[in-house]
Amino acid sequence: MADYYELLGVSRDADNDELKRAYRRLARQYHPDINKDPGAEDRFKEIGRAYEVLGDSQSRARYDQFGEAGLGGAGMPDMGDMGGFADLFETFFSGFGGPSSTGGRSQRRGPQQGDDLRYDLTIEFKQAVFGQEREIKIPHLETCDTCGGTGAKPGSGPTTCSTCGGAGQVRRATRTPFGSFTQVAECPTCGGTGQVIADPCGSCGGQGVKQVRKKLRINIPAGVDTGTRLRVSSEGNAGLRGGPSGDLYVFLKVKNHPKLRRDGLTIHTEINVSYLQAILGDIIEVETVDGPSTLEIPIGTQPNAVLILENKGIPKLGNPVARGNQCILVNVNLPKRFSEEERILLERLATHYSSKGPQNHHHKSGLFARLFGQNE
Repeated sequence: MADYYELLGVSRDADNDELKRAYRRLARQYHPDINKDPGAEDRFKEIGRAYEVLGDSQSRARYDQFGEAGLGGAGMPDMGDMGGFADLFETFFSGFGGPSSTGGRSQRRGPQQGDDLRYDLTIEFKQAVFGQEREIKIPHLETCDTCGGTGAKPGSGPTTCSTCGGAGQVRRATRTPFGSFTQVAECPTCGGTGQVIADPCGSCGGQGVKQVRKKLRINIPAGVDTGTRLRVSSEGNAGLRGGPSGDLYVFLKVKNHPKLRRDGLTIHTEINVSYLQAILGDIIEVETVDGPSTLEIPIGTQPNAVLILENKGIPKLGNPVARGNQCILVNVNLPKRFSEEERILLERLATHYSSKGPQNHHHKSGLFARLFGQNE
């Protein structure tokens, strides 16, 4: 969930005038009748919800203390079906200037589903390749085990709200960026439930939930990559008034490997070989995610050649039997200096090469012209 203060672009100590100015500016910017960009309508609804919560001192205090969970689902109503400005007024101020469609008495709020949570987890390169079971600790809201989620001290219970008489709503005059209206609003005392806790639970402060740190073991499947999202059902925040818990979403970030680089299901790496290994061929040992593996350097391997180790790449997510390959770029190292003995041997090789005829060398090469001339 985005922070309401960040949505409006204000500091946490912003006063009501600053909140209203920020909301008025953003509402005009993102109103779906004006802004046709994808996501503008969703942004407009989020901004409206943030202003509805922060514009009321009591709901703002609950939000500051407990976040979204402290609101009990209160806030701006859904505006997904609004059509124009007239529909906006009717939806935003449901029942303004008169009774609502239910005669001014809304249904009491029942159980509310808990919020989903996000957890960012960094894992090693090989853990992403082969998967792993990891233990994590998450802070989340759990149903209070003292009151069982009622929020009331054991032996007591909720009572009818005296402010709204159990209706969950009150009529009040509200100043908005669009003018002043008489609005049927959620009761600020009971939060729309129609009931209050006269004797709150000492363990959870009457909220019915409390924040704890919980250990979880999660299974990271083989083949995940940075950005992979794992869903852990019912491990988000506990729901209010007996509602179901939200889900936990684990977002993965994979560390880079010092020698191996991933591209989809393919692993790329480089090796350095001597010019003699490239000319004569060799069998060497290279690093793979499975451990050391032998690689054949064919005779006459050219610089920047790419050699393939099959099935040494990344397993396919959801089907770990299917794996990619490892592609190995060959860098041929040429020595900068030779011993006298090495120089003589190389010149003999060059002489032998040039003796086979002009078709085997470049005539304009000073080296081969000289060596070839010696043999004529």
